[in-house]
Order: sequence, then C-alpha cells, then structure tokens
Amino acid sequence: GEAALEAVARTCRAAGAAVLTVPTDVTDADAVARLAQQARDFCGTIDLWFSNVGVGAVGRFTEVPIAVHQQTIRSNLIGHMNDAHAVLPIFIDQKQGIFVNMISMGGIAGTPFSAAYGASKFGLRGFSEALRAELLDWPHIHVCDVYPSFVDTPALRHAGNYTGKALAAPPPILDPRTVAAAVVRLADRPRATTLVGAPTWAARIAHAIAPTLPSRIAGIWFDRYFGHAAPAPVTRGNVSAPPDDMPAIDGGFRHPCARPMTTIAAGTLVGAGLIAALLARPNRG
Repeated sequence: GEAALEAVARTCRAAGAAVLTVPTDVTDADAVARLAQQARDFCGTIDLWFSNVGVGAVGRFTEVPIAVHQQTIRSNLIGHMNDAHAVLPIFIDQKQGIFVNMISMGGIAGTPFSAAYGASKFGLRGFSEALRAELLDWPHIHVCDVYPSFVDTPALRHAGNYTGKALAAPPPILDPRTVAAAVVRLADRPRATTLVGAPTWAARIAHAIAPTLPSRIAGIWFDRYFGHAAPAPVTRGNVSAPPDDMPAIDGGFRHPCARPMTTIAAGTLVGAGLIAALLARPNRG
C-alpha cells in the first residue's frame, strides 16, 4: 500500500538515499511498464531489478477458493513476468542489467497446504531458465534466482488462511537480513542460482534423490501442526489487497533455540532422502 511504501521511503531518505515511490499493481502489465520507465527516468539507468512479489494462501487445495489460487498465480508468476517484460528491453538497450527473481524453497520441492504458491514458484524457476537461454547474446544481462527456506517476515501473518488454525512455520527460520544480504551480493557478483538456508540445500539434495520425500515431510509436519494449533479465523489475507499494517522486517516466528536445529533439520532431511533412495533401488541379488 501507498502508506507503507512512504514509510519505507522515509527511512531510506533519512539514511541519505534518493527515493521515488510508485504504487503499482504488478498484475497490471501497463502499470509495471510505467513503473520501469519512471525508474529509468529517475535513475538514468536501471542496474538491478528485484522482483520480490509473493502472496499465498494456506489450506488444503480443495478448501481454498479457486479464485484465490488464480490470484496467487497472477501475482507470483504473472507479476514477475510483467516485471521482466518491462525491464528487459531497458537492459538490452543498456547492454547490461541484473534481474533478481525471489523464488523460494517452494520452487525446488512441492508445498503441501499451499499448492498454488508452490506452482507459481516452480513456474518462476522454469521462466528464469528460459530467459537465461534467450539472453545468451547479452553476457552482461543476468537473471538471478534466490531460493530461501522459511523466512521470519510478517508474510505468514499476511497470508490467506483457510485452515481455521493459527499459522506457523517449521524451524529453522531464516533471519530476513540474511536473505537481504544474499540479494545485495548479487549486485556485485551475479549468479544464476542462490540457495539460502540449510533446509533449501537439504530439500534440493533430497528432491534429487527421492523427489516425493521433501513435500511428504512438509505435509506430515503441517498436518500434525494443524491438529494441535490454536483456532484462527478464515481470511483471504493479502492475496487481493495490500495488508493494512505498517512495514516491518521481522515476523516474530523465530525462537532462540532455532539456530542449532538448522544442522539437525538439514541432516535429517538428507539422511531420510538417502535411506529412501536405497530402499527404492531394485533388488539385483
């Protein structure tokens, strides 16, 4: 929302930055194109475009209205495509630029209880791969994907909730500053793929070995969690409209003991993947 954008802008200006805010609906391609032109006029060039749109709704696929699933895809996939369609011609004209696609661990393994969100992230992964292939003639234009695991931002509170239960994320949960630092590094050292968080690495390895394992583990965790979670109202969240609170960095989901669990969770997931792969091998005896 405009008020939240201005609040962030004030913080940036206080730190000495020149800031232009342009409230934009990312599902409106013409509006995104105007945003790109205003950004170029304001800055002279566009060096890095951070496509960080992400909304979602939690609930069993059949219990979430199909309109909510559709809007999630429009925002998370079509919104990023609108970003790229607006800025890539500028990059080509400049012969340089960095397009950063915020994806998620959900672009590596399926996301039970958030099927449309996972579908949008898998779509973004394929979209980025296609763009990189098309841009081979422009070696100084980079398409960079970022895959964090669960991040401690207010996003989970803003999500649509069709479970009837209070939402939480499985530990370990990343500090959002860790993810921000990974994005900033891409400005100087662009790379196609950046994985952030041990669970993302574990999911990637486990998915390569036993493709159904990571989503099964996630499904079991959420199913058990919802069986004991406190009741909460059903809400569409920010799927169709911006949240009405002021911007914040931290979501308050992390716990002091979460850091040691990073290694435990990653090791458990990879170990389970190896066991599953061994059990799945045909008996050649």
